[in-house]
Amino acid sequence: MLYILLIGLAAGAIAGLIVRGRGYGFIVNLIVGMAGAYLGHWLFGKLGIHIHGGIIGALLMAVAGAVVLLYIVALLKKILDK
Repeated sequence: MLYILLIGLAAGAIAGLIVRGRGYGFIVNLIVGMAGAYLGHWLFGKLGIHIHGGIIGALLMAVAGAVVLLYIVALLKKILDK
């Protein structure tokens, strides 16, 4: 359980830096990172990409999923703010 939280936190923080230039905060980064981990795992599976790398592989998939998730949220926010 702690492993998932740490990977999710790291992925959320990295994705926050990539997409926005800074993170959303501890709790939101954790949530985005965990959701991104699931999204990344699903997305990579659908694309037929299998990463076997332990912590590094899990972190790469989680960051990719979190970046996609944050990009979608940013697009939705931009559309709804009009």
